[in-house]
Amino acid sequence: MSVPVKIYCVGGAVRDRLLGLPSKDHDWVVVGSTPEAMVAQGYQPVGRDFPVFLHPETHEEYALARTERKTARGYKGFAVYAAPDVTLEQDLLRRDFTINAIAQDAEGNLIDPHHGIADLRAGILRHVSPAFNEDPVRILRAARFAARFGFSIAPETLSLMRDMVSNGEVDALVPERVWQELSRGLMEEKPSRFFETLRSCGALAKIMPEVDGLFGVPQPEKYHPEIDCGLHTLMVVDDAAQHDYALEVRFAALTHDLGKAATPQAVLPRHLGHELRGVALVEKLSERLRATGECRDLARLTARYHGDIHRAMELRAVTVVRLFQSADAWRRPERFAQLLQACAADARGRLGFAQVAYPQADYLLELLAVARAVDAGAVARGCQDKGTIPAAVQRARINAIESLVKINERSGNA
Repeated sequence: MSVPVKIYCVGGAVRDRLLGLPSKDHDWVVVGSTPEAMVAQGYQPVGRDFPVFLHPETHEEYALARTERKTARGYKGFAVYAAPDVTLEQDLLRRDFTINAIAQDAEGNLIDPHHGIADLRAGILRHVSPAFNEDPVRILRAARFAARFGFSIAPETLSLMRDMVSNGEVDALVPERVWQELSRGLMEEKPSRFFETLRSCGALAKIMPEVDGLFGVPQPEKYHPEIDCGLHTLMVVDDAAQHDYALEVRFAALTHDLGKAATPQAVLPRHLGHELRGVALVEKLSERLRATGECRDLARLTARYHGDIHRAMELRAVTVVRLFQSADAWRRPERFAQLLQACAADARGRLGFAQVAYPQADYLLELLAVARAVDAGAVARGCQDKGTIPAAVQRARINAIESLVKINERSGNA
C-alpha cells in the first residue's frame, strides 16, 4: 500500500514564526516520496549526502524524510536512510534542538513531539535525543543560537557538549564549518554569548585556544583590573555588534589582544612586544580557521596598531605617515576606517566606557584626508633625481599634516 505524500515546513522558519521573527528561508520535509518522484515533478536534486531538491519555482529546499546512523567520527560520519516509509516523527528525532524539531503542515497545524514550543517559551536550548553528541557542529550551533536568542543551555545538553569535548568528538570539526559558524556567531546581536557557551563546555580551548588563553590574564591597572583580558575582549566584540560593524571589524575586535595571552616561548619569542606576538597569533588563528583574507588582514592591522591609534594625539607627523603607509591607507582608506572602528570598540569595551567618545578616529581621518590630498605627481615632477621621489612625497605628506596640526592648535587656543 502506497504512503500518501505530505509536505511539512520545518526547522528555523517554524521556530522564527513562533517567536514573531522574520524568516528568510523555508525548509521543507517531504514524507512518502522518492527521488524519482521528486525529479518527475520538476524538482532539481542538489544533495550529495542525502536527497535534497530545489522547488522548480521557489527554489526552496525540499528534503525527503530521513533517518541517520552514526558510522564514524565527525559530522560527515553518518549513514542516511531516506525512503517513503520514514515518518515525520522519525525525521524530527534526528534534529539538534527541540526548538528546531517543530513542523507545520499545509493547514497550519503544529507537530511538536519533543515539546519545542515549551522550550521556546522558556528560552531553553535542549537536545532532541542522545544522538546530539554524534555531530560536533551542534556545539557551534548551540553557541550561535545562544548568541542569537539569548537562550540558556539545558543542563543535560551542556553535559553532552562537555562529553563531546572530553571524548575528542569536537576535534573532528573541519575549519570551514568552524569559520562558517564563527562568522555567523560574530554577526549576532550579542556575540559574547557565542564564546561564553563554547567556554562553558570546554570547546573554546580546543577550537580557539588563542582566545581562550586571554581569560585570567589581567588588564593594566588603568583599565579596571577586575576585568581580565578575556572578559574585556567579549565586551569589545559586543560593542562592535552594538554599533553594527562589519564582520571584518568584529573579527578584529575578537583578536586584537591575542598578544597579551600567556603564550609559550617555544611558539613566540618572549622578546617580541605583545603587538607583534598578537600579529603572529592572528595569522596562526586565521590560517587554521581559513578566515577570509579581509578578516585576517584587518585583524592583523588591529593587533599591531591599536595601541598607536589610541595615542594618536601624541604621535608625531612622521609616525602618523608611517602608520598610514603600513596600513596602506593611501589605497585602502575604507579599510583604515574599519581599523579605527575596531580601535573605538576596544576603547569602549571596558566598564563605564560604553558611551565614551573616541576622538582619535575623527582626528586620524582628518589627517589622512590632508595627506591623501598631496599631489604626488606634482611632487614627482619637481624631483630631478627620480630616486628621491618616495622620500619627497613622504616629506610633503608630513608637512601637510604638521601644518594642519598647527592650525588646529591655534584654533584651540583662540
